[in-house]
Amino acid sequence: MELTTYRGHIRNFAPLCDELGIDSSLSREEREREILLRGFEKWGNALPDHLYGMFAFAIEHEGKVTAFRDHFGTKSFYYYVTADGKLLYGTMIRDIMDKDGFVKELDQSQLQIYLSLTYPAGKNTFFKGVKKLMPGHYLEFEDGRLTVTRYWHPTYAPDRSKTAEEWADLIHSTLLDIMKEVKTPDETAESFLSGGVDSSYVLAVSDAVCANSCGYDEERFDESRVAAKTAELLGVRHSIAKITPEIFFECVPYVMYNMELPLGDASAIVFTLGCLSAAEHTKLCYSGEGSDEFFGGYNMYRNAERYGEDLKNFYVGNTNIMKEDEKQRLLRHYDPDLLPISLARDIYKDDEGLDPLTMMMDVDVNLYLEGDIYLNVDKMSAASGLEVRMPLTDRRIFDIASRIPSEIKITPEQNKVPLRMAAAKVLPDEIAYRKKLGFIVPIRLWLADERYNSDVRRLFFSPVAAKFFNQYELDKIYNEYKGGNSDLWRKIWTVYTFLVWYEEYFIKR
Repeated sequence: MELTTYRGHIRNFAPLCDELGIDSSLSREEREREILLRGFEKWGNALPDHLYGMFAFAIEHEGKVTAFRDHFGTKSFYYYVTADGKLLYGTMIRDIMDKDGFVKELDQSQLQIYLSLTYPAGKNTFFKGVKKLMPGHYLEFEDGRLTVTRYWHPTYAPDRSKTAEEWADLIHSTLLDIMKEVKTPDETAESFLSGGVDSSYVLAVSDAVCANSCGYDEERFDESRVAAKTAELLGVRHSIAKITPEIFFECVPYVMYNMELPLGDASAIVFTLGCLSAAEHTKLCYSGEGSDEFFGGYNMYRNAERYGEDLKNFYVGNTNIMKEDEKQRLLRHYDPDLLPISLARDIYKDDEGLDPLTMMMDVDVNLYLEGDIYLNVDKMSAASGLEVRMPLTDRRIFDIASRIPSEIKITPEQNKVPLRMAAAKVLPDEIAYRKKLGFIVPIRLWLADERYNSDVRRLFFSPVAAKFFNQYELDKIYNEYKGGNSDLWRKIWTVYTFLVWYEEYFIKR
């Protein structure tokens, strides 16, 4: 039996070592290898039920490949079946591309979905035949036969026996227990810090020695000033990576290459620059991803009751930037049967009978977290030589969140109420209850500035763009944005990131 590929971090290694008879003083690499191999021997395909943390791995045994991806998809796993029936796989797409039998082809149908969602959603990728093993799934490959099975999916069971204060107590005590597992005593960690409650809460309950933020000269976009006050309050050293438009645009090709798939989330560039800066003085950072989707943190969730059952006809996540009529005009090849909502159909079937807010959050847990947030954290931290651990992304935290009734999670005055109440145990109210801003970037200003956008203009009017887009329509969107409609920046950025990614993988290489 051989562990042929693995990336991740197993939090509950101590009790697993005890149960499986493993020397816990082994190096982390040896320890986790033994946990996965002995755990697989003992529990078989039920192994993930015993693991807390992040993981994507494959085990080969007697001619059979079994591969697992963690419950939320924090680590990536891809597979590809060659023309002669061999399985290629890896935690990076480039692991597959380097192997015999791989044929690099673009799956152009993914562009149509991408222009709406801004991220690669679902099991298919932009490389024809390369598929993601989705979160909470395992695959088996033997004698040329491939089967993929779902071992876990999010379930929700509102429990109205507790008050918001009681839920907050449970969240806090559980997070404190998780923080004991996220690193070993011999490791030194730092933490990412924005102006929001999630990263502030993680920092407050951690032993991080430094907080890392990104800042801009454009004051209304700059949360580093608020973060600096939080770090000072908590007595933690604070490091700010100043992001200029020149640095931002220069980094885009690096990000799209290392992401391996296009991602139209402008904050991914900033996150990458933050990782590169933090990696100059640490190899381990905490981050606060997961709580918005678990506890109801996005402002648009406030519209859930108004949307009602109509959600099932349109809601595919909190990014949906191009409508079908726009894409039909813009794309050279448009398929009217290829609709983003199709990605959510099975999710809505699973959610039958749940309230609208829970359905919205579940769509984001299944699609957006995996396709955007965790893809970004996984790929760009790895490219930077930095390991990022996310204490709030944990089944034990989700188990609590999944039982909190929607009317407690969000009130007319506030979102993710119990989480904020938990954070208020270690943070002042002005931080714990601060309004959510999101990971904002001054890109809407920079894209219109002739000093910085030359590569955008180059690609928009290039032969590469002409392969995929009606350039007359592309020109209209660009000129309207330049004329003052700054809300169009997301559409321009999404097209641009696809073109940069395509150039990296199909022109330069």
